[in-house]
Amino acid sequence: MTLSRCLLAALLATGAGVAQAQESFPVARVTIYPGDAITEQMLDARVGAVAPESQGFYMRTREGLVGKVARRTLLPGQPIPVIAIDNPRLVAVGAQVKIVYAEGGLHIVAYGIAQQAGGVGDVIRIRNQDSGLFLSGRVQSDGSVRVGEG
Repeated sequence: MTLSRCLLAALLATGAGVAQAQESFPVARVTIYPGDAITEQMLDARVGAVAPESQGFYMRTREGLVGKVARRTLLPGQPIPVIAIDNPRLVAVGAQVKIVYAEGGLHIVAYGIAQQAGGVGDVIRIRNQDSGLFLSGRVQSDGSVRVGEG
């Protein structure tokens, strides 16, 4: 009787008695290096159990990966951590960018030098070429930086 209780306690302690749901999640088909743009052909699907405590840490859909850029090396067959991918960068450090201020009927355009890299929606610092002042603005889909929001 005590042996069966010890076995039951050991099974429960190791989690072997707990059933986990099987689900499909994306994995890398090939090694993806930092800076590589992720394409559909680089991904594969894998079915397995995902521990409840790690569900928010890994990508769950292929759609969320395609078009993104790897921040670190992604190995074949391994789940892809959320923090290992990023939006592609439209603006590079040191690049000349168009600075746009628009409010109501007022529309001002100037040019500056990016002090930070950024993708669509990122807030970056830029230096106005004419005045030398530093500004912060949000990167737009066309690569310009919009200032004066909020």
